[in-house]
Amino acid sequence: MARDAGLEELLREELGGLPGLREKPMFGGWAFLLNGNLLCGAREDGMLVRLGKGNDGSALELPGVVQMILGERAMQGWVRADARVYGDNALRKRLLDAALGYVQTLQVK
Repeated sequence: MARDAGLEELLREELGGLPGLREKPMFGGWAFLLNGNLLCGAREDGMLVRLGKGNDGSALELPGVVQMILGERAMQGWVRADARVYGDNALRKRLLDAALGYVQTLQVK
């Protein structure tokens, strides 16, 4: 899986300045971590967003959002949004705000 530099930049613009934000290569793309916990990621096949188990229902109702699959395993609480979604400022912000709301409840690593 290749990286998506444009999506990475969108995520940096959206998340930039958050204390505790770190970036590193992961999942065949680029991952953003908050206080050591995975928050979201950018890959050529879309934006990966961590919403937490049981919190992904409303996101999965959006056209262009599917459950993240890693290998053959469905990743509960994670979704993948395609360009229709992450290219829409309001939808991207909605998903990232939901991810921040969840990840900020996790213990700092």
